[in-house]
Amino acid sequence: MNEKPATPAYDRHMLEALVCPVTHTTLAFDADRQELVSHAAGLAFPIRAGIPIMLVDEARQLKADD
Repeated sequence: MNEKPATPAYDRHMLEALVCPVTHTTLAFDADRQELVSHAAGLAFPIRAGIPIMLVDEARQLKADD
């Protein structure tokens, strides 16, 4: 079965301390996509294996409909 784990593989408090590397503004957590979203920069940074990848080259460009 493809069930989500009962506890996240990352530390929520650590995610709350991270800021956007471009704008230095706070990030929003998107649990469905496992991303940290910077609305100010228009970027979404992936979380892979519980590790936020805070590299602009790895970020997904947000579209107007996101």
